[in-house]
Amino acid sequence: MDWVMFQWDDALKNYVSELTEPIDTIVLGRKLAEGFIPYWASVAVNPEDPQVEAGKKFTETPKVVFSKTLQQSEWDNTVVATGDLMDEITALKAQEGRDIIAYGGATFVSSLIRQNLIDDFHLFINPVSIGSGMPIFKDRDSYQNLTLVKATSFDCGIVVLHYQPKQS
Repeated sequence: MDWVMFQWDDALKNYVSELTEPIDTIVLGRKLAEGFIPYWASVAVNPEDPQVEAGKKFTETPKVVFSKTLQQSEWDNTVVATGDLMDEITALKAQEGRDIIAYGGATFVSSLIRQNLIDDFHLFINPVSIGSGMPIFKDRDSYQNLTLVKATSFDCGIVVLHYQPKQS
């Protein structure tokens, strides 16, 4: 993650706040959860950290970790889903509530994409060329047309592309 730009300008911070404000469920894969959840929990309890409010949001929001190896959660506000991804996400979407946000890694997000489970893509393009990495669109067996909703560039150099799957 050393290639990711973390020197966000205020406009990008506001964009992310607006994106995450209406969420009431976070879904993520086990590999990312092992770092993501403890990191944000430590931020949430540090009043000196400038991201303390984001830390509280991520810590207090219920999380579902998808795993084939974990049987129970070791984290607060977190349950482990071990069933079929399509069934589990479909059940989450059918529940009362607000928005669900998915955080990677690449394997987990690729699985969501492959099964057409993502309603909105917010792709953060960092101003770095790394030459390799884990692509998230590689496991599709056919192409998926997307509709550009909005492209937003920020002074820090990051561009966010908001797409929705094109409805046939």
